[in-house]
Amino acid sequence: MSITEITPDYSVSPQILPEDVAGIAAQGFRSIMCNRPDGESADQTPVAAVEAEAKRLGLGFAYVPVVSGQIEAQNVADFRAALDRLDGPVLAYCRSGTRCQNLWMLSRR
Repeated sequence: MSITEITPDYSVSPQILPEDVAGIAAQGFRSIMCNRPDGESADQTPVAAVEAEAKRLGLGFAYVPVVSGQIEAQNVADFRAALDRLDGPVLAYCRSGTRCQNLWMLSRR
């Protein structure tokens, strides 16, 4: 799994699996955010499986689904609200990590 640090409190990655969550926690992340809508691709891990493992390990979790290439103002507001309530550092994921990075940049405007 490839993790890109945006700031010391916010990093992004491509799709993660439930079995990745323990390693994410071991790297010091305290929360995970999913920005990928369920059902975006047939081989995608359902968000509920990742969320259940995150919660089992005591991590915070937020689900802020955003359609790729269609980020709207409400998505940015929802992202910011979720980020504000999560303990950091936060790892956000989507298909490639780009959507999470774009949401971060848009939330800073």
